[in-house]
Amino acid sequence: MLSEMSADITEFDTTSIRLAVTTVGGRTEAEALATALVERKLAACVNIVGPIQSVYRWQGDVERAEEFLLLIKTDTARLSPLEHAVHEMHSYDTPEFLVFEVAGAAEAYATWLLDSLTR
Repeated sequence: MLSEMSADITEFDTTSIRLAVTTVGGRTEAEALATALVERKLAACVNIVGPIQSVYRWQGDVERAEEFLLLIKTDTARLSPLEHAVHEMHSYDTPEFLVFEVAGAAEAYATWLLDSLTR
């Protein structure tokens, strides 16, 4: 089955699709941020995962926190305004904002994603 799926995703150009990631401290903030990003057409879809446990270094100390992970589907044209919006709406002083290139996607999903950002 994987080899069948690989054939579907390798022939379609996904060079403009990106996955951005951030975490927030609560479900209410996660839902508000996700909704705003989709409403502003900065994201086609935002998955909210969690709660998750994060362990990180902050101001020299090892911290632990319950957070919610946001998986933000977007494209290269929206990365700068997306990052600005995340920083503007985020409650953290230094919000996580990581961006990943997408190596492949099902053509129908990629078409929907890109259309969702432009319609």
